[in-house]
Amino acid sequence: MLDQLDFASVQLIAFDFDGVFTDNTVLVDQNGIESIQCWRSDGLGLARLRNVGVTAFIISTETNPVVTMRARKLKLECKQGVEDKAAAILATCHEYAVSPEQTMFVGNDINDIPAFQSVGLPVAVADAYPEVFPHVRFRTQKPGGFGAVREICDLIFFAKSTLGRSQNEY
Repeated sequence: MLDQLDFASVQLIAFDFDGVFTDNTVLVDQNGIESIQCWRSDGLGLARLRNVGVTAFIISTETNPVVTMRARKLKLECKQGVEDKAAAILATCHEYAVSPEQTMFVGNDINDIPAFQSVGLPVAVADAYPEVFPHVRFRTQKPGGFGAVREICDLIFFAKSTLGRSQNEY
């Protein structure tokens, strides 16, 4: 279980996309064009993270232009076509000079287990597959695609604000 100090310690956060930003539903039209549904207020939560010095990015196994467009709209770096999420997250930790212990990964499925194991703050969305639960320290109350991203952003924002600490104090 994570507490307020854990949330306040977050400096880097990696979000899986499908099942976290979305409810895992994909709509495909007669031309094969995919559409997804995302929670609009995630954007305000992510802006709050930036305001308290937290870097966030999307990491996805799949490569999909809809993910690229959503990441661009949210002003997030997006790593797609990632076979080894754990290695990619650790490389990003190195790139930003952030320890894995101060890094959070939010995911929902069994292919996320190695990524959960690579960070100090592994989180699953409420409707994640039960096989991931032994590998996480926190589960959101909101399901993927219905405010889970905003919930995590708000928890971090309020923990950092309440404790009155800047990112340099960790």
